[in-house]
Amino acid sequence: MTINQSGLDQAFIGAHTANKFTGQPVSDDTLHQLYDLLRWGPTSMNSQPARFVFLRTAASRQRLMPALSPGNQEKTLAAPVTIIIAQDTRFFDHLPTQFPAYDAKPMYEANSALAESTAFRNSSLQGAYLIIAARLLGLDCGPMSGFDAAKINAEFFPDGQWKANFVCNLGYGDSSGNRPRGPRLPFETVAQML
Repeated sequence: MTINQSGLDQAFIGAHTANKFTGQPVSDDTLHQLYDLLRWGPTSMNSQPARFVFLRTAASRQRLMPALSPGNQEKTLAAPVTIIIAQDTRFFDHLPTQFPAYDAKPMYEANSALAESTAFRNSSLQGAYLIIAARLLGLDCGPMSGFDAAKINAEFFPDGQWKANFVCNLGYGDSSGNRPRGPRLPFETVAQML
């Protein structure tokens, strides 16, 4: 079954990175719906290493300001919600219940490089699922990589178990903040069919 064109437009083709939001709040119910959708996206061994910190108040977003590049500060303060998408360095503690096919936990416990790359790769995937799920729920997203991860980790995750991957503003977009749509590379430039 293929989704209809309006769904494709909403999730991908017509979607923009939101730089400005309306004053409409994002409800707790909507954030729960968002997670209830994104959690079904596949991850390696059902590892689900992403962790999500929803900054809902001005005070919580203010704590983030020292870690953001100057160009990201004003729009983050104005966003209804800012999400820190993090990775749990101990994601494998949940594998016995989340991946019962066999005991994979020792493999990650014994290999920190494997655990780190798995956490980063799969929390990035889950962050992408978050963006798509948000768009399908009628929300707009402003993902950002202009930040100092060490500062975010020190402020929000001082015990070191969670680590920031990226940050995303969330709300109902105000199209007056959209920049002109950039081009996309053609298939022939980015793909090979072997």
